[in-house]
Amino acid sequence: MFLSIATTRHPATDLGFLLHKHPDRLHEIDLSFGKAWLFYPEASEERCEAALLLDVDPIGLVRGKGQADGLLDQYVNDRPYAASSFLSVALNKMLRTAMTGVSKERQLLADSDLPLEVVVAPLPMRGGEAMVRRLFEPLGWTVELTPIEAVGSSTGEPRYGHLKLSGSSRLSNLLHHLYVLIPVMDDAKHYWVGEAEVEKLLSKGAGWLEHHPAKELIARRYLRNRSVLARAALARLIPEDAGETAPTTETRSTPEEALEAPVRLHELRMDAIVNAIRAIGGKVVADLGCGEGKLLDRLVRERWIHKLFGLDPAARELKWAAKRLKLNEVGGPEGRVTLLHGSLTYRDSRWAEADVAVLVEVVEHLDQDRLPLIERIVFGEAAPRAVIVTTPNADYNTLFPSLAPGSFRHPDHRFEWSRAEFKAWAAKIEETYGYVVEISSIGIQDAALGAPTQMAVFNR
Repeated sequence: MFLSIATTRHPATDLGFLLHKHPDRLHEIDLSFGKAWLFYPEASEERCEAALLLDVDPIGLVRGKGQADGLLDQYVNDRPYAASSFLSVALNKMLRTAMTGVSKERQLLADSDLPLEVVVAPLPMRGGEAMVRRLFEPLGWTVELTPIEAVGSSTGEPRYGHLKLSGSSRLSNLLHHLYVLIPVMDDAKHYWVGEAEVEKLLSKGAGWLEHHPAKELIARRYLRNRSVLARAALARLIPEDAGETAPTTETRSTPEEALEAPVRLHELRMDAIVNAIRAIGGKVVADLGCGEGKLLDRLVRERWIHKLFGLDPAARELKWAAKRLKLNEVGGPEGRVTLLHGSLTYRDSRWAEADVAVLVEVVEHLDQDRLPLIERIVFGEAAPRAVIVTTPNADYNTLFPSLAPGSFRHPDHRFEWSRAEFKAWAAKIEETYGYVVEISSIGIQDAALGAPTQMAVFNR
């Protein structure tokens, strides 16, 4: 796979100072999956071009990996040839200093917009030409895409193309765009994706990703369609206002809370959960998906609770929770509350001592195909003495006058269960994991549609 960057800014050979690679030398690095070279096909004062060539070892990719998908699938694929996360890794390793925007000899030039041309070939086009333009054009790049007709998909549409970008930009910005968007076009990664990838995305996307109209798609694809990580990344992309103060129960209400405010559903929900935990006799409670800590703030006032854990994938929400709970402040609940940055999609021993786990309006924010994994981790592996789950009652939605027919209460909801659907899900948990469930309602009951919130208390 091949990537080149060229400029016509006079003297063009100053590109070597920005890349920290001398035009008269061949530069090479060894990688765990192959070897990369950087060289200059052209280096004159009028035009200078640097090319990164990556040779991926297809045998080395699978040697010793113990894969069982069949030898042919292991060796016959596009990984050694098409631009992908392999190229991003090579780009970062070969041009790490250039990506920081630092140049000891030409810092003024590094801080300036330069006329730049980029070639990437062959580029995967998962989503076609429209996807390529959707990703690069909002960043100011002019896109020229030549499909590679000889290599098509089952639909007959070309799957790869020869991409040329042209425009004016700081070189470091360009490198960040390429680092993030090449794997997005490929819609795959050659390595395991975890929370560290969120940090990489936010670091390389700083200053541009938060304004990109396709930021949700970029985050989702970059993180291999792991919705929990993508939502965590998107939450942190939102700029924080200067001079924020510690939140109160009335501040930062969600669209769902604003909708439910006339029926005081938030307060009623908190009361019901606290009463359920008291009835269970829980002493150590884990709030899974704690957000900014509203439930923790209620529970920390109950002296019969010995320890509280709050888990959330969004570091920004945990920051709000720490402010709300006055952690590390004089008079704060030192030692009783522990906030954990993590995901429900992984077994986490840090909250394993909890005898009660609570998921307050959490499950509906998860893709339904991820629910079995969450169920196994919470009910099967952690297996606390009791689990409390609250979720909207979709039957009740027609009684909210400001909610359009068929809409969910929050734009991030992936689904909302009717009473029958919730009951069926709870019965499946009973049968699979050995819990006994009691389902109740929260809020004013409608004779035909039930109450706005439904709650399940599972006892093992």
